[in-house]
Amino acid sequence: CRTCGTIRVAYNSCRNRHCPKCQGAAARDWLVARAGDLLPVPWFHVVFTLPPEIAAITFQNKKVVYGILFKSATETLRIIAADPRHLGAGIGLIAVLHSWGQTLSYHPHLHCIVPGGGPSPDGSRWIACRPGFFLPVRVLSRLFRRLFLEALRAAFEAGQLQFFGDLVDLADPQAFARLLASASRRNWVVYAKPPFGGPEQVLAY
Repeated sequence: CRTCGTIRVAYNSCRNRHCPKCQGAAARDWLVARAGDLLPVPWFHVVFTLPPEIAAITFQNKKVVYGILFKSATETLRIIAADPRHLGAGIGLIAVLHSWGQTLSYHPHLHCIVPGGGPSPDGSRWIACRPGFFLPVRVLSRLFRRLFLEALRAAFEAGQLQFFGDLVDLADPQAFARLLASASRRNWVVYAKPPFGGPEQVLAY
């Protein structure tokens, strides 16, 4: 203050959820609101990971490809869960994007927190999954790969993707098609972690 000389430090916003000035209060409010949404059922943790060649495209097209990642993963879970051969129920989920791995390398993957069951198609009853088992990860992986690559191809054909530096050659349709063909032959990593001990652990995670 130019009048009394008092100095108060006001940092620029870092928008980090751990920062008490920027996001701390918002994070606490969000947790309180979500606590009322959690069902008293087992919850599962399912992770969808992009292979390296797709991650490289993602890094240069974050907005478009992150949208594809969220949509493909959620559709995968809902389609397989609705199949009577697996669960036969409608499900909801919470999905959180992690863009970096533990080694601080670019590693986009989606963490999904999913209740272990859902309402029947007619809404008359609750259908629970088998104890300790949610959905088959191999089936999830194959459908996720197909849905994601179909959406990525559509984004390319719509001119929504851009390529720079080492990836500039992918602007050629034939080169891009070869990359998609290679990615379709790769096993995409989808895994389900053991269920949480209860709804409280979901929020803690």
